[in-house]
Amino acid sequence: MPMVGAARSFLPRVATQAPGRLARRIARGLDAISLLALLAVPLFLTHFRGIAEALIDVVAVGLLLRSALRRDFAWAASTTFALTLLWWAWLVVCSIPVAGLGQGGGHSFVQALMTIRFPVFAFALPGLLRTRRRRAWLAGIVAGCCLYMLAQCALQMVTGHNLFGTARYPDGSLTGPYRQPRVGPVLSRLIFPVMLPASVWLLVTAGRRRGVARVGLSVLAAASVVLPVLMMVMVGQRMPLLLTVLGLLVAGLMIARLRLVVLLGCLLAPVGVAASAVIAPPAFHHLVTVFCAQIAHFPSSAYGRIAWRAVVIAHENLFTGRGFDGFRTGCPMPVYFQGLFGADGGGARICVQHPHNHYLQAATDAGLPGLVLFCAMILAWLMACGRGLVGRPARAFRRLHPIWQAWRVGLFVALFIHEWPIASTSAFTNMPLGGWFFLLLGLGLTGRQAYMQAIGQTNRPEAAF
Repeated sequence: MPMVGAARSFLPRVATQAPGRLARRIARGLDAISLLALLAVPLFLTHFRGIAEALIDVVAVGLLLRSALRRDFAWAASTTFALTLLWWAWLVVCSIPVAGLGQGGGHSFVQALMTIRFPVFAFALPGLLRTRRRRAWLAGIVAGCCLYMLAQCALQMVTGHNLFGTARYPDGSLTGPYRQPRVGPVLSRLIFPVMLPASVWLLVTAGRRRGVARVGLSVLAAASVVLPVLMMVMVGQRMPLLLTVLGLLVAGLMIARLRLVVLLGCLLAPVGVAASAVIAPPAFHHLVTVFCAQIAHFPSSAYGRIAWRAVVIAHENLFTGRGFDGFRTGCPMPVYFQGLFGADGGGARICVQHPHNHYLQAATDAGLPGLVLFCAMILAWLMACGRGLVGRPARAFRRLHPIWQAWRVGLFVALFIHEWPIASTSAFTNMPLGGWFFLLLGLGLTGRQAYMQAIGQTNRPEAAF
């Protein structure tokens, strides 16, 4: 790809001269600081997301400084990062507030410049998590955050209040540890890298037992998948539940030993929805009644009008979009007040911060070229994180490392459903969901590096399995 080659040409070359002793000592100090910041990111994504964003910046800047001190930018020489750089560069160009570009002004331009920190954060993880112990620490912290959210949801469902005294949201949704119903999207991503390896470990252990112990472990393996899925039903948020079911189907296709468990989870999900009519009527109303009404009248619903407004904005700015935050800055403008049936499309009343879809956001921000580059970048990320998860070599590797591969599949599934195009979601880099996504992306890239090292296709030190 010529454009990818051009992007690579701008990347710093690895110097042949070794860095000095002082530079190496400073780099080791930056490595330690970045690792501590990284381990704290999941905790602050759970609560105090502003601190989490600052820690993400620390990790990203730390990678750039360490690379400069060590004179090693090999991490940036991949096709995956080159595509990321191309997408970001085009977004920045479209956001420059000159010559009809960057219609959002200087603020949007600055935000576009700063967007690269999130992918750089993700690409920093393979180098920081170069040992199994470090990977285990971060995976354990992520799992702990997921279990904490599930426990808060369960407490709120049983007692009516979470640990902080917050009741259910007025529409019946469970809020988990928060005041607003925003736990569902995060849980729908986190449960997969937690429940899949747990279930596989229990099944592997059950295969070494006999009698009652084998049956009990098999039941626990099924429960480790079914219970989180049923909790997603009780949370009462439509899109997270649908994405959870989609993720289950993808996981079942990729892990043969979990197919019966996944099938059970998929069968019990609609049973749980039906049972919620008695157990939690507000959740049933939110999941079924409101959902059916929105689908039946989607063009005139709020989501339908927002999506159409984004299409209109993208069409009117086909090649360069409006720059970063293009939907937010363009939505209130009367020139875009066009409806499907000749009306004003809801006018300024429907305007929100973003179009609730990453692909519509890419088009409104950077036009059709930006959308194409965004799709290519997402595909490259998924291909990188999915390396070694399917095919004959993957099956052989899975027999040797079933739990490790299940964890990698869980990460891939989480990334896949996050970027599923037919979905309503928050803005691409919006915190905390965007922070969780880039954290999981970094873990996925780390898993890919470790797999490549294990099969002998790379000797990079950060890829030690």
